[in-house]
Amino acid sequence: MSKGIRDRVAVIGMGCTRFAEHWDKSVDDLLVDAAYDAFEDAGIEPTDIEAAWLGTMASGYAGFTLAGPLKTQYIPVTRVENLCATGSEAFRNACYAVASGVYDIVLAIGVEKLKDSGYSGLTRPQPPSDGTAPNITAPASFSFLAPAYFKKYGLDPEQGKGVLSRIAWKNHYNGSLNPKAQFRNEVPIEQIKKSPMVAAPLGIMDCSGVADGAAAAIIVRSEDAHKYRKDPMYVKALSIAAGPGDGRIRQDFDFTSIQENVASSTAAYKEAGITNPREEIDMAEVHDCFTPTELVIYEDLGFSERGEGWKDVLDGAFELEGRLPVNPDGGLKSFGHPIGASGLRMLYEMYLQFQGRAGQRQLDNPKIGLTHNLGGTPWQCVSFVSIVGKEKSD
Repeated sequence: MSKGIRDRVAVIGMGCTRFAEHWDKSVDDLLVDAAYDAFEDAGIEPTDIEAAWLGTMASGYAGFTLAGPLKTQYIPVTRVENLCATGSEAFRNACYAVASGVYDIVLAIGVEKLKDSGYSGLTRPQPPSDGTAPNITAPASFSFLAPAYFKKYGLDPEQGKGVLSRIAWKNHYNGSLNPKAQFRNEVPIEQIKKSPMVAAPLGIMDCSGVADGAAAAIIVRSEDAHKYRKDPMYVKALSIAAGPGDGRIRQDFDFTSIQENVASSTAAYKEAGITNPREEIDMAEVHDCFTPTELVIYEDLGFSERGEGWKDVLDGAFELEGRLPVNPDGGLKSFGHPIGASGLRMLYEMYLQFQGRAGQRQLDNPKIGLTHNLGGTPWQCVSFVSIVGKEKSD
């Protein structure tokens, strides 16, 4: 298990484009917009950056995808990909590079441009195989979570649909308060319940959309952070877990928990010194690719007791005025999911909330935040958890 880099690096600048159908912008445009937003926020020049990590799954290859539009002058640029955790992976590698002492100031940036791809869902190149693996869509694979959860914890289908709809309603309400969200309308719960079916019991309003977007972060050592700004964001923990893929052949895998979530959050809590996440985490951005995914995440990450997450949803525990607001920026439901950018977009919300810059969705003085990504299927995925803070630990 990682020994961690608690409070050894800090974020001194961030930028984020609006997530939307950017038919009038290229990948280069989105990268430039996010990067220069971050440079301006940090009060630095582009030439101050010593190295960069670029997260993108399908919108470019190699480091020159970033070096070209930013006109960086022969500095190292590393392109990374780790499915839906790609943006978070870029951030993780950039933080470790600064913590190691190799660089003083670096850029982590993520981008994806999906609307021009010609696909209605996420694009994903498939590696060579023998052709016997099941070909199943993302909505179908995550739809299995819902009936499994309902049966295990005694919810009838109508009750369960009500819980899932409340999650979607919450995220769309939060997104209606966010000028950078793709979808900025509140959606009535009854409309969510009756939305056209995609993969039973998931309707279209249980699914996140696709979008174009980019987000960026400037990272330095913690002891240098106050040279740039008085209110940096400190990195407490960075954890990623890749599963072996035995879920689909294990008799005890019941689709009510995703082991990679448990592993990544357990490691992150240890790195950050978190012993009671329900009490110590003030806000979270989690991977709400589908509504039952967010429901299971509450329990996998320890925000709710096992079997109690659905009750906490109906009690409003994860809404803006609740005990642990989840997806205060509107989540994937409101932003869509440009894969390489989503993880950094989540960190951007933490950063704004710590600095009191979140506008109408501002929380009451949050001090510890968590971000989470999940890429793959419930039975085999990568799961990322970061813990960030407003202040250094004692």
